[in-house]
Amino acid sequence: MKFISKTVWILSIVSLCTDLASEMLYPIMPIYLKSIGFSIFLIGILEGIAEATAGLSKGYFGKQSDLTGKRVPFVRIGYLLSAVSKPMMAVFVNPFLIFFARTTDRFGKGIRTGARDAILSDESTRETKASVFGFHRSMDTMGAVLGPLIALIFLYYNPENYRILFMIAFVPGIIAVLFSFLIKESDNSKSVQRKKNSFFTFFNYWKESNTGYKQLIIGLLVFALFNSSDVFLILKVKQSGIDDSYVIGIYIFYNLIYALFSLPLGILADKIGVKKVFILGLTIFMIVYFGMSFATKPIQFIVLFFLYGVFSAATEGISKAWITLVSDKKDTATAIGLFSGIQSLCAFTASSITGLIWYSYGGTAAFLITAITSLFVILYFSLVITQSKN
Repeated sequence: MKFISKTVWILSIVSLCTDLASEMLYPIMPIYLKSIGFSIFLIGILEGIAEATAGLSKGYFGKQSDLTGKRVPFVRIGYLLSAVSKPMMAVFVNPFLIFFARTTDRFGKGIRTGARDAILSDESTRETKASVFGFHRSMDTMGAVLGPLIALIFLYYNPENYRILFMIAFVPGIIAVLFSFLIKESDNSKSVQRKKNSFFTFFNYWKESNTGYKQLIIGLLVFALFNSSDVFLILKVKQSGIDDSYVIGIYIFYNLIYALFSLPLGILADKIGVKKVFILGLTIFMIVYFGMSFATKPIQFIVLFFLYGVFSAATEGISKAWITLVSDKKDTATAIGLFSGIQSLCAFTASSITGLIWYSYGGTAAFLITAITSLFVILYFSLVITQSKN
């Protein structure tokens, strides 16, 4: 663990606290939204818009971070916005205000992500990229274990009292903001020449990027175009007649597996290559969605969410490490931001289409279509993509 610096530790603790707050609410979000009148289709639209907000702002603020040579201010402001959005969800009932609160949370994520990931990249070497990102992802996801666990205990004693839970989630969010002030700007971070940067300027990086980056991003985006929000997996469990406690419990289990496997798979990726581990993750994803199409029993969901946790560990942090490997160091935040910006549009499309297919033809059709398309993505990564910079 010598490759984990003090800065990586602090960033990981900040992410843990923030994810604890967010994930305390995530598994009950669709249940809460349905209780105040949201349809499954509207939930899909909400999640799509929220992720689009996060992604597009990741691109812009990632570029801003690279242009200014600063990382820490973006990290602090981003975590602050996510923290204050939690009590807003408790107060608002009007659909438009719910959309505003949810997008505020995601806007905060957009502001901080590119700068944070650039810090993680700067704190690692080419030989430890996946390990560092895997460690951060592991700590981040541990918050996703503790958050739903707190929610499960709270709702056990206070059934359906969702609004109070949103207020409780404000506490770890503020703790994360306080910890973010322990992060110091790197000595290598210097102000650079400022340039005019319109909101969509980061898209210009596509022309400047190398072939390896472009090939990788195309594959990641095609996958994102069919990878809808995890909310639909939660709804699948819920619609199988299982109570809220089990739904939250299985989501905790998924995140525990995700957290436990992130660092080992990151270390493995550094040893055998990020491409091999990423393709393994995609293969597991395909199996999970085929299984979700027909699963009805608790034991089936347990197995599938176990596999889904391994998939997330094998792809999320590793994909970011892979992007930093095929892009120039000076453009790290922009490279990740451009991917996230376009990915946001794909996420909006994926969640919206999945919600519409589910609404029209049922969950089985939605999951089967996703599983089938993921097979083509696996073939693309296997036959086209190289691991290093071209």
